[in-house]
Order: sequence, then C-alpha cells, then structure tokens
Amino acid sequence: MRIENFELLSTLLKQRSGLVLTKDKAYLLETRLMPVARKYNLANLDQICDAVRTRQDSAMIADITDVMMSCGTHFFRDKKPFDLFSTKVLPRLRAARADTKKIRLWCAACSSGQEPYSLAMLIKEAQETLGGWQIEILATDLSEGILAKAKAGIHSQFEVQRGLPIRMLIKYFRQNGDKWHMDSGIRSMVDFKPFNLLEHPRALGQFDVILCRNVLTYFDQPTKAKTLSHMSDVLAKDGILYLGLSETVRGVSEEFKPVPDMRGLYQHADADL
Repeated sequence: MRIENFELLSTLLKQRSGLVLTKDKAYLLETRLMPVARKYNLANLDQICDAVRTRQDSAMIADITDVMMSCGTHFFRDKKPFDLFSTKVLPRLRAARADTKKIRLWCAACSSGQEPYSLAMLIKEAQETLGGWQIEILATDLSEGILAKAKAGIHSQFEVQRGLPIRMLIKYFRQNGDKWHMDSGIRSMVDFKPFNLLEHPRALGQFDVILCRNVLTYFDQPTKAKTLSHMSDVLAKDGILYLGLSETVRGVSEEFKPVPDMRGLYQHADADL
C-alpha cells in the first residue's frame, strides 16, 4: 500500500470517527477493507483510495468507517463492572431517584448490542424492586449497519457462549436453528440510535450512568479529553461514568475522578459518592 494512500485512509478515519490508526496497525486496513473493495468491484486498497479521491462515494466512505470501527464485544464483558451495577450502582440510584422514579443509562459505542442488553437483563432481574420505575437505556454507535444487527437481537452460538450465564440464555433467548433470538421484552427496553462521539451529546439529554468502555483507547489525547468533557456535560452531578478496565482519566481529564473501590467507575471531580 502506498504511503499516500495510508495517510488518506488514516486521515479519513480520524476526521469521521476519531480513530487514530498508526503505521504499525496498517495491516488492519488490508484485513478489514478487502471485503469493502470486493463489494464495490475494486481489486485492492489502492483502488479504494483512488475511488475515494475521485468519486467521494458517501456509501463507500461509510462502509470504510464502519468496518474499521467495528469492535468485538460480548455479554457481561469483564463481569465485575456489571456486578457493581447490580450491587452498588443500581441500589444507589434507586435511593437517589426515589422521588422521580426515573433512571437514564447511555451505552456509547454499543457495537452489536451485548452491553445494553446485559444491562437490560440485570434491570429485568431487579424488577421486583423497580415497580413503577421508568428505566431508559439509550445505546448509540456510529455504524448504522451494526445498529441494525443490535436491534435485531439475533446472536450466534459463539456470541451467546461469550459471557452469558446459561440461566439467562434459557430465560431470555429462544433458539431458532443455529441462531439465538433475544426476548422481545428485553429488546424493547433498549433504544438504539446512531451517534458520533466526536459530536456533543447535549441533544441526547442527561444521564445517570454513561458507559463508554474500551472506546477511548482508539482516540488521541485531545479527542479523549474532548469526549470526556462532553460526557461530563450530560452526566448527572451524582452520576457514574464507566470506562474500560484498561482506560483511565489520569493525565487526560480533570473533570472526573475514580470511584473508590470500584475499578473502571468514575464520578465528577467535585462529587463525593
């Protein structure tokens, strides 16, 4: 691949999604973009780049961005953050929101939906303590293609074997051939919408919990800081921000600080939860 074409694609991805693609990751372009090349009857990545320059095909550019931003996920990923949601975060929110009986959650960069559906199942399990409550789960992603998959709630045997307890598989899924279909009641608990994290989320409203896990790792420092600042703007003063276990706000943002004894969870810098 010619260096000028690598620079074209890396610049395109940075501008559209915030993804920083270093030269040592150039192999990802080869492995992920060849299906896009075949879709548009192109022989290789250099021809894709020529087409981007000359045709400015918005559908092709969207496909390029989608496949490069596609991240693996699974149900109850890392487990501990979800245990903390059930045992610490949700009980605390029930006490703090007793007057309004309303809780809003946002799963940013939700990919194929396993994270928001994991939350929905946990909330369903706690329904005896949430009678009369309005729980909203908003799940967003840049890729409309991956959102369509998420909305369908249809998963392979491999996908349901990754992190999903067998009890919940039996309770909330039904098997149809080699696929597993999510219970319609769980699917209806999640509202999926396209959203680019480079934009300000003010139009989405305020949230009590934001999950932005394993996303910032793909951004450069200024983009990380901007994204965290935007999330600070829409997170309730006593709200909780979830980041990936390998991510941190240290050296990036002074607007958040870790929640004591809850790895991966953050609060506003002036909060005392």
